[in-house]
Amino acid sequence: MRNIIILISIVMGCFSCSSSKKAQTMEQSIVNIEFNADSAYAFCAAQCNFGPRVMNSEAHEQCAQWIQQKFEQYGYNVQLQKADLKGYNGTILKSTNIIAKSPLPSEGDRGRLFICAHWDSRPWADNDPDEANWRKPVMAANDGASGVAVMLELARLLQQNDSASMAVDFICFDAEDWGVPQWEEQVDGDSWALGAQYWAASSLPQQGNYQFGILLDMVGGQGAKFYREYYSMHYARNVVERVWQAANTAGYGSIFPYKDGGGVTDDHVPVNEKANIPCIDIINHYPDCEQSSFGPTWHTVNDDMQHIDKNTLKAVGQTLVQLIYSE
Repeated sequence: MRNIIILISIVMGCFSCSSSKKAQTMEQSIVNIEFNADSAYAFCAAQCNFGPRVMNSEAHEQCAQWIQQKFEQYGYNVQLQKADLKGYNGTILKSTNIIAKSPLPSEGDRGRLFICAHWDSRPWADNDPDEANWRKPVMAANDGASGVAVMLELARLLQQNDSASMAVDFICFDAEDWGVPQWEEQVDGDSWALGAQYWAASSLPQQGNYQFGILLDMVGGQGAKFYREYYSMHYARNVVERVWQAANTAGYGSIFPYKDGGGVTDDHVPVNEKANIPCIDIINHYPDCEQSSFGPTWHTVNDDMQHIDKNTLKAVGQTLVQLIYSE
């Protein structure tokens, strides 16, 4: 997870009111398919049971195999996009983007979208209040595992309920969280989201023929809310409006408020800028948290299962169910 956030709510405010009112007046039927938060929680815990999924570690490789097997279990065709990527400090990172392709066709009225999240762990807890923890790896229950957990539960539901209006692929981006640590003097926005950058510059996005994408990042934190992220509104405002309307219809409007957050350097940026696919970021925002607007556990040793909230997983998952089955 990146460490750059640009507060631009004043700029965003000039055009947010009309879209908020428009979205709130749209009528949409409630989808009668239940997202299972207990299942998503178990998927999150299973990833953490491998330990921190830090690049080039045994836990990282074991978790990759487990994620692949779970998607295949739910009928998805899995493609592994492997690459040797260079970290900010020259470290060669053995990266694997895990791409789960839906077995459903997207011809005719059925389009195709993708939902994505990063699955690697931050190697340094460099935002921990205790400096002694800064070089310890992060368990990444929220900052990584939660997004993959929601995707796996959606894949399970899609296998059981094939009436979705769109075919849905899933992409687990690797090497997202090897960005420059806070103790370094340099600032390099390109040191983040390396796996997404590699995917976006390849031929795979065009082969997917995607209408749009949705990034899930830190979607299981306690007391989390999801504000409209700046780059999402800039590149894919109509997708933001559809997702936030789905949240409102599903009964989670208070967790997806019609409010603007900041601009976040995240996996969706290269998807928009390099692959030219409209992609939004569903990412938690804590405007009143002194430690970080990403929440109190961000890049700390406390990003563990004790701080994962099933209610947050439910809100995000049910919102996506509402979107997928009512498009």
